[in-house]
Amino acid sequence: MSETEATPRPRRSAREKKQSQQYSTDNSQSPNKRKRLDTDTDVTDDDAPSGPEEIPGNDSDASDGYVAPRKPAKVPGKATFKPPRQTAPRKPRGGKTAAKTTTRRPRKAGPAKSTSGQNASADAKISDDNALFNSIMNPSAALQATVEDFLESFGATPQLALADLINCILRTCGSNNSVDSDSVVDYDGVVSALDDFTEVLKENEAPTYPLVSKHPMFKKFRKSLSEFLSRLVKSSADLGSLYTSDLVITIQAWVVAMSSSQLRSFRHTATVIALEIEAALCTVAAAVEKEAETVTRQRDGERKRKAKGAGSAREKDLEEKAADVKERRSKLADYLKDLFDSVFVHRYRDLDPSIRAECVQAIGKWLKEFPAYFLEGQYLRYIGWVLSDSNTQVRLEAVKSLVPLYGMDDYIVSLQSFTDRFKGRLVEMATSDAELSVRVAVIQVLSSIDRQGLLEEEQRSTMCLLIFDAEPKVRRAVSGFVSGVWQEVASERLVGKRKSDETEKNRAGLKALAQLFVRWGRVLDKKGAEGGEENWDGDSSSQGESSSSQRDISVAVSSRQKGRIGLAVEALWDEIEVISDWDTMCEFLLLDHSASQEDPSDGSPVSAARRKKSRKATNDPLVDEAWRLEEVEEAVLLEILVSSLRKAEMEAATAAKKSEEPVSSEITRDLIKTLPSLIAKHQTDENRIANVLLIPELMNMDMYLEMRMITAYEALWDDITKQFLSHSSQLVLTNCVAAIRHLMGATSLSNTNSTKILELEDELATSLRDVVAGRDELEVSTFSDDEVLALSAICARISSLAGIRDLTAWMNEDEGGKQSSAWTIICALAERGRLGYKEEMQMVDRALQLLSVHIIWKSHNVIQNAGALEDSELQENLREERDLLLEKLIEYALGTQSNALLSVRRTAFQNLLTLQTLFSTPPDAEDFPLTSLTLSMSDEMQYRCAGFVQAEIERFADELEGDRPERPEGSDAGAASDSGSDAEARTTAPKGRRKKKGENAEETPPIPSKARLEEEYVFTATIATFLRAIRAGVIHTRHGAVLLTHFGRLGPSFDLSAKILVDILREEGMYKDNGSLVVEIIVQALKDAFTLVVDNVVDSEQHVVALAKPLAHCVVIRGAQLSVVRRLPSQYVIEIHTTLVSWIMKRISAYESNKNKKMRARSTLFFRALVPLLSAIESRDALQIKAHLDHEVSALKLEVPPTSKSWEPFHAYEKRLLSAQSKEKGTKKGKGKALPGVEAVTTDDDDDIEVEDLVEVNGVSSQVNDVPAAASTPPPPTRRVRPQPRSVFRKRTTESVPSEDETLRDEDGALPEPPATESPVTNGRLHSPAGSIPDVSQEPASSSNPSPPKPSRKRTRAESNAGSETHTEMSGRDSAEEPTQGNEIVVKRKRARH
Repeated sequence: MSETEATPRPRRSAREKKQSQQYSTDNSQSPNKRKRLDTDTDVTDDDAPSGPEEIPGNDSDASDGYVAPRKPAKVPGKATFKPPRQTAPRKPRGGKTAAKTTTRRPRKAGPAKSTSGQNASADAKISDDNALFNSIMNPSAALQATVEDFLESFGATPQLALADLINCILRTCGSNNSVDSDSVVDYDGVVSALDDFTEVLKENEAPTYPLVSKHPMFKKFRKSLSEFLSRLVKSSADLGSLYTSDLVITIQAWVVAMSSSQLRSFRHTATVIALEIEAALCTVAAAVEKEAETVTRQRDGERKRKAKGAGSAREKDLEEKAADVKERRSKLADYLKDLFDSVFVHRYRDLDPSIRAECVQAIGKWLKEFPAYFLEGQYLRYIGWVLSDSNTQVRLEAVKSLVPLYGMDDYIVSLQSFTDRFKGRLVEMATSDAELSVRVAVIQVLSSIDRQGLLEEEQRSTMCLLIFDAEPKVRRAVSGFVSGVWQEVASERLVGKRKSDETEKNRAGLKALAQLFVRWGRVLDKKGAEGGEENWDGDSSSQGESSSSQRDISVAVSSRQKGRIGLAVEALWDEIEVISDWDTMCEFLLLDHSASQEDPSDGSPVSAARRKKSRKATNDPLVDEAWRLEEVEEAVLLEILVSSLRKAEMEAATAAKKSEEPVSSEITRDLIKTLPSLIAKHQTDENRIANVLLIPELMNMDMYLEMRMITAYEALWDDITKQFLSHSSQLVLTNCVAAIRHLMGATSLSNTNSTKILELEDELATSLRDVVAGRDELEVSTFSDDEVLALSAICARISSLAGIRDLTAWMNEDEGGKQSSAWTIICALAERGRLGYKEEMQMVDRALQLLSVHIIWKSHNVIQNAGALEDSELQENLREERDLLLEKLIEYALGTQSNALLSVRRTAFQNLLTLQTLFSTPPDAEDFPLTSLTLSMSDEMQYRCAGFVQAEIERFADELEGDRPERPEGSDAGAASDSGSDAEARTTAPKGRRKKKGENAEETPPIPSKARLEEEYVFTATIATFLRAIRAGVIHTRHGAVLLTHFGRLGPSFDLSAKILVDILREEGMYKDNGSLVVEIIVQALKDAFTLVVDNVVDSEQHVVALAKPLAHCVVIRGAQLSVVRRLPSQYVIEIHTTLVSWIMKRISAYESNKNKKMRARSTLFFRALVPLLSAIESRDALQIKAHLDHEVSALKLEVPPTSKSWEPFHAYEKRLLSAQSKEKGTKKGKGKALPGVEAVTTDDDDDIEVEDLVEVNGVSSQVNDVPAAASTPPPPTRRVRPQPRSVFRKRTTESVPSEDETLRDEDGALPEPPATESPVTNGRLHSPAGSIPDVSQEPASSSNPSPPKPSRKRTRAESNAGSETHTEMSGRDSAEEPTQGNEIVVKRKRARH
């Protein structure tokens, strides 16, 4: 095809007729060389070349052909950069070649189009002088045509083509350097040439290279680069130049050298190119391998067909073909080995995680493309090694590379050794990796491994435990693995059965499911619980002696709360079919699983009566041993049934609305028949009956009326009432009450509901009066153990029922004075709390709780009946009962003479604060119906409440400390040798104990035991009640400091409660102008918190620092992009710091006086907690705090060594203050950035005014002079020279009498740098040049050589310090010689080095 041909034709069909042309970088080629895509492709006018000349022969289809940018004719080797949207697109027709600058016409409105590679490279400061690079940059370029053009040029002029290819690689690295045709094949000079390129990039600002650039132009660059390299290798292999030329050798020489460069752009890009070439070589090698197999097979067949002693031409051809294939295989093997050994082996452990991830991803691709070569242990081991990489992406890529390998059965034998070596690590990653995506991917790999039977039984059990994991994605990922294990166990149950129908298979599957859940549950309990609090053995006898905390936990857990079995059921819903078959599950649970063929005790056959009874109950023959359930398995299967019913309803709710009613109706119809039998069968075991009582909540009670089964509905009421009156377990009572509430919600059956609930109330009243009958004084009467248990159970039942129903009328009912009311009896039982009987603790707790609920219900009735005639009578009755109860609660919770037990005191405390909060004065007190009943808590009671909370915190902290392992000797935070400088080692002790970053990234925290969780729940309930009272204003906010003191010590739940108090403080200080309260609480909390450190109660100061961070939010409120929205007034911020600094400096001084270096070193750690409070502090505030700090150091005559490690927190705090001082002023008045290492000296008049105000505010103007300087600080100079205007620094050309300014200059004529020790603020001290702090407001005395007035400014001095000695000598002169210098203070700020 000629270059002038106008009609475009398909490229592939015309390629054979095209003549070979020399490859060059100019663009004198056919316009059809690079055709655009359709008109709707993302191609813009930016794709036009930037050169000013027109392309010949481009008149007909110039708008369709893409022409790569070419080098400018006048300036070779340099690209012409033109910003986007500023140059006009090249006209398609009629243009003339003119060397003039054109302007871009406005872009027409239309669909979004992508910009060209030229403008992209211009934005990235990359030259566009390389045609190959421009083609890769152009998303619409035909890369196959580009590759063919290159190979044609390579065949004609190899060196020139190779130079262009290497230059393309350099542009890909972000380098604008180039190589010529001679240096490209000079392999010995590659390293030196790259060193030169590296130096150029180091000197100049290195551009962002395309592989990591976020520019939209480079979005498809990586994909295009990969495609280009792949096509290049494949096309060269098809032409044969891959094996006969130096193409790969030259690329390898440059890429290998670049992959070891110190520059990330070179190293990363070269590694990617090498990996892509290796991947393309794998594809070619796989095809050659397949061709070799075909040739070998044909040759062997030809040999069999030929005659003896006679050869054939075809055989010779096949022999030659086989030899050629063998040679190509050898060449490719050498290429693969060289690139792997020279690039991958070194870069897979590169410091950059992205490079490591590239390597791991590449080897996964190689394994997939060419398994015959790479599927060996010497290559697979690299994947196994990076499974322990610290970077998440690297580990994820390693796991992803294994997924397709284990999916192929043919590879299992080759993977056997790798699997045996690294399967333990894979299991560890699946259970405890820090990244969720890695865990999910590893589970997929392990599922494939398990299907091949390569996992051990212990590892399979560990994997199955993930079905109870907290992450839903992990549970769903492991569900397939668990399903496979379940199928194996279910199949084992049916071994020996000749023919098994569907029912038997379902029963065996349910048996296997329950068996596995019990087994896994016991393993979890063994790991996470101490002493086996979680009872999976079905023993309910021990549950009757549960502690008070366990009862509270039962109350807190909702009936709708999902347990771990419920979560597992949701994950396995789509994997195991029998889980969703709740109908079969109900029938299976109704079987008598206690019956067997032989009596287990003596081996005798089961009696006929027992067998008949079993058949009568189940209408089924005796349960087969293959699926007979144990008691614990039956309990687990009941929980699975409840979860299955919930899941079925949930699925129906999320589906179309038309399917909601049929599913609910179907469940109800079946359960109407089976639920009474389930209740009757499991009513003796409280764990199982608790699960059965959850089923009525899942039923539609209106179906009883539609099916005209009112009798069955009444029977259900009777069954639930029977369980409510016969059980004392709080879990059973809670589920019974939930079922009763669901029954009461059926309005269509309201008559039956009213009758049944009244009968239940009468039963409760009768049982209560029967137990206490015949006793006159219940407060001091003696009860037997059975009576105490009965009264406790009755109180628990009444209290549970009162949670859903108003029982005030029932509580006050006395039948006209004939009987004692329930209120009177319960009050008498509550009075027994002062006796302190341990056996009655549970009874008194529940009695107090019931009385409090009764008062709350009465308050509700008063609010509802506000304005009614009987309102005053209700209020008076409420007042009497409330005051009576409050008297008991105050005595038990806060009384000093009470013998109440700890649990009773906790209950009384919580109910006391609840009632105080209920009757506190609301903001709109005028319209509040309980205004006449409002209460207020005295200061004494508030302090006692705070003391009770403090005691609870200390008690819980002691329990936590007892659970932790004992600290080894010498691990004490304050432990340091008392000899010499060893006391300073204290500050380094915590650092030595800290874990390295990422050391325990995959280590899971220990699972807390059930007892520990119960204790934490009770403790959190007490703290939450106290915090609620503070929030409501019942208790003053200042008492919340007791919570802040222990922040960071008692777990995340406590810290969340403490952060609520931080929000309260922020509101008080920022919006209510109560800054003094904020200061008081912050100061007290930090003091008390650090006292725990000083007293060695806690290991280190970490919890104090953790407390300071949230407290910093009380000082400043930030908005978007960390902008300051509101600040606490400056005087309060200063007061916080000055108060705390004075407190800690006095302690340090006391320890210093006592020669207690250990405690002094520990006390300096307090400054670490002060640093977070300096966030967003203003410059003026920092000046005042710094002056106060200096005054404290001087007044207490403390020596602060500048290099002592024990004083590092002090120096860090001081540096932060100095940084805050210079931060704001540098922003307002700074003329520019200071040179590195040059100290800035400020000579502003504003600085002098600030120092004057600072000294007057802190009151140190008269005391500083009496404080002697520390030994480590040289004596202050008698005079400080003030820097002169810039004109003074100029050398004078005329000889004159040297002025004072001249005598101070050094040899270069510059004013010498003043020594650091002469700064007024140096080493924590404030020095006065003339022995006293001068008044800067006075006018300076006139001088013989007065200087003209000069504006306030800052100046950074970059001169040498060679004249410092001269300055020191001159500063010792008498002050009379320099009258203008004695009345000024110059503040020298040191550049903060981070």
